[in-house]
Amino acid sequence: MRDLRRYGTGTLDRNGSGAGVVARGPTTGPPSGARGSRRAARDGQGAQIYAALDLGTNNCRLLVAEPTRRAFRVVDAFSRIVRLGEGVSHSGRLADDAMRRAVDALAVCRDKMLARGVTRHRLIATEACRIAENGAEFLARVREATGLELEIVNRETEARLAVSGCASLVDPAARSVIVFDIGGGSTELVLLQSGEGGFGSPFTVQRHVAEWTSLPIGVVTLSERFGGVEVDRDTFEAMVEHVHTALTPFAARVAHHARFDHEAVHLLGTSGTVTTICGVHLGLDRYDRRRVDGSWMRRADVIAVTERLLAMSYRERVSNPCIGADRADLVLAGCAIFEAIRRCWPCERVRVADRGLREGILITLMTDDGVWRHFRRGRGYRGRNAAARVGQGGLRGSRP
Repeated sequence: MRDLRRYGTGTLDRNGSGAGVVARGPTTGPPSGARGSRRAARDGQGAQIYAALDLGTNNCRLLVAEPTRRAFRVVDAFSRIVRLGEGVSHSGRLADDAMRRAVDALAVCRDKMLARGVTRHRLIATEACRIAENGAEFLARVREATGLELEIVNRETEARLAVSGCASLVDPAARSVIVFDIGGGSTELVLLQSGEGGFGSPFTVQRHVAEWTSLPIGVVTLSERFGGVEVDRDTFEAMVEHVHTALTPFAARVAHHARFDHEAVHLLGTSGTVTTICGVHLGLDRYDRRRVDGSWMRRADVIAVTERLLAMSYRERVSNPCIGADRADLVLAGCAIFEAIRRCWPCERVRVADRGLREGILITLMTDDGVWRHFRRGRGYRGRNAAARVGQGGLRGSRP
């Protein structure tokens, strides 16, 4: 773990225009700039600043936040499609161009963390790095180029973090919930079962995990296998069947735990696929997280959007404001994964979460640090002890 100050802070975005920032909190809060934030942390006057980074098969995402009395406030964010796992399902290796794109995005993330004075963070890599022969080599390259220490998490950790990140969207009146996260290289599914007292607090939802699985199938790997630019109905059905077959063992385990009732069980999806489908359903002229996150869709709505996307040409998908060029060749593979899940569990309702791993990381870190215990005791949370644990040498690698 190294002192990142020698790398400099650079700019908040290499494009110089704020491109890629998907969320931002109010301008009040910690002092602006890396030096001001670090000084406040040293003096015990600034709140602890947390960061969560998720480097997936398709995307590189960062979230920077500070605790509030009931949750946390986002102070900076970044998202860029890097397609790190492009071709890895065929070659078994991360490609040079893909690694370059990822390193460039990670350098932006590093600059943002330094500029915001981050004192506690967890930086994870998922399926592409898990399966690539040169995954460890790539992490060493990242460390040398950016100073960031990434950890490759296992599939169970990925599934549980996804559940933590969207737990507040679970319907407390539901008997069971099937949470799914469709990624670029893998898809995680978790069965949650309520107890006699229901699901209770979002912070305790992980206690209700009854079954989980991770399929080595995601939008990138599926589109590379079946094609993503020109997708006819036969190709789409072949994709659905491929995923459905992989889901069968998990579906059998779920059946042992819960009697399916399409009214008492709901789906909870956290992924670009589900948020894209919701954006298209809402007819948004521009993707708007505030309208998508937490939305409910009916079964008929999902079917209608899937049919609509299947009828579109590739160019029409590119021109749709909720899809665009970066997702146009992946969205139907995502729809096929979603359709296979829906056919296994034809729930009447699905809730849409534009949140997931990063939020799960932040909640886990803050819970481990006792953030909300401090607030409940009326003392606020200034992060003095945490700052001392991290040390005074700038941004350093840490994990819960």
